[in-house]
Amino acid sequence: MEFEKITGIEERGETVIKVKSEYKICTRCIMDTTDPEIVFDENGYCNHCRWYYANVNKIVFKGDDAEKRLNQIVEEIKANRRGEYDGIIGLSGGVDSSHAIVKTVELGLKPLAVHFDSGWNSELAVKNIENLVRKLNVDLYTFVIDWEEMRDLQKSFFYASVANADVPQDHAIFAALWKIAEEKKISYIISGSNYATECILPTEWGYDSKDSKHLKAIHKKFGSLKLKKYPTMSFFKLYIYCPYIKRIKSIPILNYMPYVKKEAMKILENEFGWRYYGGKHYESVFTRFFQGYYLPAKFGYDKRKAHLSSLIVSGQMTRDEALEEMKQNYYTEEKIREDKTFILKKLGLTEEEFAKIMSLPKKTFRDYPSNYMLQTFFNRYTHLFGRFLRSIKTNLISKSS
Repeated sequence: MEFEKITGIEERGETVIKVKSEYKICTRCIMDTTDPEIVFDENGYCNHCRWYYANVNKIVFKGDDAEKRLNQIVEEIKANRRGEYDGIIGLSGGVDSSHAIVKTVELGLKPLAVHFDSGWNSELAVKNIENLVRKLNVDLYTFVIDWEEMRDLQKSFFYASVANADVPQDHAIFAALWKIAEEKKISYIISGSNYATECILPTEWGYDSKDSKHLKAIHKKFGSLKLKKYPTMSFFKLYIYCPYIKRIKSIPILNYMPYVKKEAMKILENEFGWRYYGGKHYESVFTRFFQGYYLPAKFGYDKRKAHLSSLIVSGQMTRDEALEEMKQNYYTEEKIREDKTFILKKLGLTEEEFAKIMSLPKKTFRDYPSNYMLQTFFNRYTHLFGRFLRSIKTNLISKSS
């Protein structure tokens, strides 16, 4: 097998090695060389599942330890309630966020559900959300994005020819939650993000959507409108202002309890009339088309491999079951054509323009300005920054008293 070492790039502490020719698949999960930066060891295990097993106990808690930590979190949230709600939770209608809000209510907390209307909601997503908030007796706040700005951003990312064309949607969802939490004086954002079903995703397939520098750089080059209403989250606000000055915390609540996706889906279906979309994040028409057609057709990336590999390493699915699942075609050619027609019309693109987009040379996030190195450095030394900022705050308080 022929390898090419890429200098100056490091993924989760490992030097990246790029496979130039021969196809290879992990012998433990189903990640393969369609990830251009995958690394295999002598056992055929990939860097993704090795990273999972090395770090799982630091992030996912089990048994008595999980219960103790969860109880402490609930007590902390209740003790620090500043208004009408204990926390805010983004509700897309997908499995993770739906299960998270159910568990949040069961824990005796009063959340404000926030739904982000990006202009791409499926009818089924709207119905699932309505059923959940009604039966849980939870207040719902809908944040409606400025459609012209969203359209301009999404077209910009298509023309930038990067893999993660879903950044405009994801960044706005994230930024809107923090914005609403700050405005309503809510100290906790309860997240459906979880390690059990989302621990694997190659950086090349889905670069961090929270990077506002990356988003603005692409829009500046390819966009035509000035962003006036679109919510953004700067590096300073994300890592310093909100967590340490405004004291807003993000709680990935599903990491503190057993989370089995199939069991969660059964509960949602039986008790809340919830219906499945056929794929992870398929509650958004744009995301369904992006993941089910755009990424595989243009880049050769099938995110199902990452989603199913996450389930394999977390013990929710066997490797053989995942390989069988990959043979299933839930996103039919007819549905692809239907979605494509709808999306191109809504974005104002012709078939010829989209064909040009699909034929553009493939780029990576590294071809555009970003906070990648800064975020990597900060994430590695977060504990030191937190200790430093807390000491400054303590000194300021003592001087003023």
